[in-house]
Amino acid sequence: QVQLVESGGGLVQPGGSLRLSCRASANFFSAYVMNWYRQAPGKQRELVATINSGASTNYADSVKGRFTISRDNTKNTVYLQMNSLKPEDTAVYYCNTEGRYSVYWGQGTQVTVSS
Repeated sequence: QVQLVESGGGLVQPGGSLRLSCRASANFFSAYVMNWYRQAPGKQRELVATINSGASTNYADSVKGRFTISRDNTKNTVYLQMNSLKPEDTAVYYCNTEGRYSVYWGQGTQVTVSS
């Protein structure tokens, strides 16, 4: 069983920055592929960024060059640094990972980009 707890969301002006954190209660955290998803009102949940056990990363086209995913295996934590935020980045952001038999989600953290 893996528990994921996100933090770091909030209200920010366009062009601003936020850093989201997701702490995992998991043995062998370093082996897990970790993902950040987001879901805006009235839209489907979408994959934003992925980091694997070797720290290779992938991003949605909409966030490339603005968002950075990273991990600290000593703290069982994955981060999402979000820069140059736009109103269309407004969403609930979720941390996600998969085990052999289960998919795990955090409770989500709200990010609102507005002036």
